[in-house]
Amino acid sequence: MIRILGIDPGSQRTGVGIVDCDASGRTMHVYHAPLVLLGDGEFPQRLKRLLDGLAEVIDTYKPQEVAIEKVFMARNPDSALKLGQARGAAMCAAVLRDLPIHEYSAKEIKLAVVGSGGAEKTQIQHMVGVMLNLQGKLQADAADALAVAITHAHVRATAQRLGVNVKLAWGRK
Repeated sequence: MIRILGIDPGSQRTGVGIVDCDASGRTMHVYHAPLVLLGDGEFPQRLKRLLDGLAEVIDTYKPQEVAIEKVFMARNPDSALKLGQARGAAMCAAVLRDLPIHEYSAKEIKLAVVGSGGAEKTQIQHMVGVMLNLQGKLQADAADALAVAITHAHVRATAQRLGVNVKLAWGRK
């Protein structure tokens, strides 16, 4: 079994999802939650809340690998920069604990979880719930983070079956 932390970075809320994965790629839910970053202080304080929140999750659940969603090109340059900074803070939380990081685009995650690279958020929430046997509606950011972790679990299992590096298993990496 390997424990995977999935991260859906955001500048207001960052989704966190953790799954355990066996050699066949079968996943079991461990934890999920949104880290709410809004509050007192300027943007640098949000980044600190993100770094501290992820550090606490990592220290509590002890994942062995991290999967994070790649930044997409936002229409608003300021939003894109903030998202990139939040993603960087999230990556730092993992790197500071010597955890390997694997990156997946939103299209790759949707394709792996729903079967369509153009899936809607509600479809991702539904499929994550079905795949992990979770009851009730999932918070969107947490569901996205679980989807990132599930994607890595499947890619990782495929790489092991093929006897190749994880980056080669997906084909586009």
